[in-house]
Amino acid sequence: MKELNGIKYIERKPIIESENPQLFLLIHGYGSNEEDLFSFTPDLPETAHVISVRARYDIQFGGFAWYDISFENNEKYMDINQAVESREVLVGFIDAIVEQENLDSKNVFIAGFSQGAILSYSIAMNYPEKVKNVMILSGYPEYKIIGDFDQTKDFSNLNFFVSHGTEDVILPITAARLGKDLLNQLNIKNEYHEYRSGHGIDRQNYFDLMNYIKNAL
Repeated sequence: MKELNGIKYIERKPIIESENPQLFLLIHGYGSNEEDLFSFTPDLPETAHVISVRARYDIQFGGFAWYDISFENNEKYMDINQAVESREVLVGFIDAIVEQENLDSKNVFIAGFSQGAILSYSIAMNYPEKVKNVMILSGYPEYKIIGDFDQTKDFSNLNFFVSHGTEDVILPITAARLGKDLLNQLNIKNEYHEYRSGHGIDRQNYFDLMNYIKNAL
C-alpha cells in the first residue's frame, strides 16, 4: 500500500515499458476497498499503469466510502461536502501520480463503480481536460455533486462507457439513463449498455467493458 496526496493506493506498473504509459485509475464504491476493481488488472493493457485507490472515510462495519450516506425518515442523505472534497482530492491525485510516474496526461482512463462512478461523472464534467476515457459502472450523474459546471468547456476529447443493471435496486436504472441523456446533450462520445442484472458487473458487462478498453487504446 502506498500513499500520495492523502490517497492510499495499490498499483500494477506497466509490464511492457513505454514512454508516458496510460494511467488506469480504479475508483471503488461505498463499503468496498481498493482490492475490488483491482481484480480487473490481469485483463487490462500491459502498457498501462494501473492504480486502484482506497476511499477516504472508514465505515463502521468495514470498508470505505468517498462520502457518507445515511437514511433519515426514509430519505437518502449524502454528505455533498465530503463528496466534492473527495472529487477535488482525486483530481489532485491524478495530477500528482501522472507527474510522479511520468504518465500520459492526455490519455487517462478512470473507472468507477457505484459511488466511484458518481465521482467519475463529477470529475469528467468539471475537469474534462484531466481525463479521456471514463467508465461508469452502476452509477449516475448526481447533480448535487457535479455542481454548476461550465457547459461551454471542451468535452470533445471525452469517451464514456456506461453500464447498468435493469434490476439494480440500489441505484435504479432510471438514474443511469439520466447519464446517457446528459452525455448526448453535451455531444460527448459514449457507449451505453443495459443488462438484466442487479447492482454489479455480470459476464457480458465485463466482456463489453474490456472490448471498449481495447478500442479506446
